[in-house]
Amino acid sequence: MTYYSKLVCILYCLFCLLPLSGVHAQNNRAGGYKGIWFTLGQQSQYGDKYSGGLGTYTSSHIPIAIYAAKVNKTFFVYGGTTAPGERHLLIMISYFDHRTLQVPRPVIVHDKEGVDDPHDNASLSIDDSGFIWVFVSGRNTSRPGLLFKSTRPYSIDGFEKIKTGEMTYPQPWWFSGKGFFYLFTKYTNGRELYWSASDDGKSWTPDQKLAGMGGHYQVSGKWKNKIVSVFNYHPGGNVDKRTNLYLVQTTDMGKTWTTIDGKILQTPLTEKNSAALVRNYEAEGKLVYINDLNFDKDGNPVVLFVISHHFQPGPGPRQWVIAHWKNNGWSFTDVCQSGHNYDMGSLYIENNQWQIIGPTEQGPQQYGTGGEMAQWESTDEGQHWVKKKMLTQNSVRNHCYARRPLAAHPGFYAFWADGNADTLSSSHLYFCNKNGNVFSLPYTMQGNFAKPLPVKKAIP
Repeated sequence: MTYYSKLVCILYCLFCLLPLSGVHAQNNRAGGYKGIWFTLGQQSQYGDKYSGGLGTYTSSHIPIAIYAAKVNKTFFVYGGTTAPGERHLLIMISYFDHRTLQVPRPVIVHDKEGVDDPHDNASLSIDDSGFIWVFVSGRNTSRPGLLFKSTRPYSIDGFEKIKTGEMTYPQPWWFSGKGFFYLFTKYTNGRELYWSASDDGKSWTPDQKLAGMGGHYQVSGKWKNKIVSVFNYHPGGNVDKRTNLYLVQTTDMGKTWTTIDGKILQTPLTEKNSAALVRNYEAEGKLVYINDLNFDKDGNPVVLFVISHHFQPGPGPRQWVIAHWKNNGWSFTDVCQSGHNYDMGSLYIENNQWQIIGPTEQGPQQYGTGGEMAQWESTDEGQHWVKKKMLTQNSVRNHCYARRPLAAHPGFYAFWADGNADTLSSSHLYFCNKNGNVFSLPYTMQGNFAKPLPVKKAIP
């Protein structure tokens, strides 16, 4: 290699490192809870494919909130921004103190430095010692994913960067005494699913591919020693054709993957008609948008998803569906209808009481993402559903992406944001308790702590 070739290589390597040189924890406090507003920019007759206040986006960032019983706090992350009307993504963390009923000023874990895309939002985990781990999503290979760890247990005062890597849609699951089992996505050939493991969060096993049939969006969940992943697939790599429903599970940290009925699978899955297929929606001409995964009292998986006939927004109902594995078979039950493919809600199961919280009702932006939040209930394991309560009404902006905290406390039961789906707007953040009472996190704060305000009418 010539002198000039060596020089070029050195300069290229240094250039590649430049984007990471400023990657560190910010650890600064913000002056309130301001959510990120986003537009995909994929316009059609009835507006954007999805847009609005997406601070709690996506359903594939799991979990974004965790109740920690030892300190009686619910910790949560979200996509924030610098000021009203600005599109500058900040990775934020905070907590709700169930003893004082207050929140502190939120902490900026990481400034995405010009990125406005909430695909880069974060997920959350808490280890046995109480250290808080923030998994910041990357985007394709252009922006690396980041992993931060709190400097003290159960504290958001400071974070240190642990690693960077290619990872999108982070889904970390902590196993007591064992460490992390981590599900995520890489853009290796479309959006393909991977997993890795670590006993200390610093040293990780090599990434292993779980599924690659052209692309997938997954939602995962943990039941005792079991991890379950449900996902769709993208024919020809086209996310606008997402369809089918698949399920895989592991009870040994990824050493073995099986179907719901215990058949061993060879990974990565590469065939769309594999044994993991739950239902062939492609044959029915239907699109599948997965919202949530939970478990009944016996540990059987229950999946909440939205069925659509077209990827664009516009007139025509979207069907909310529950798939429940029981008695060695799947049952499918219609819950309700809403008006948008990205009307995302969460599923709650406590013994025989099942609930769904989500934007199932029409909001002020008729054809936009989200709407008005409602609470649905079933007392017969999801066979029949009734709308129990409207959580928001006469809102100025659509509410969207209602998220379920891990080990949800009744006082902080669902977490979401609002935003005008038709035009750039401010975005407020909300949570509700189990009874359906809604509270707004303070948009601006004068002191270090504040009580969230009960929402009795629309916030201007």
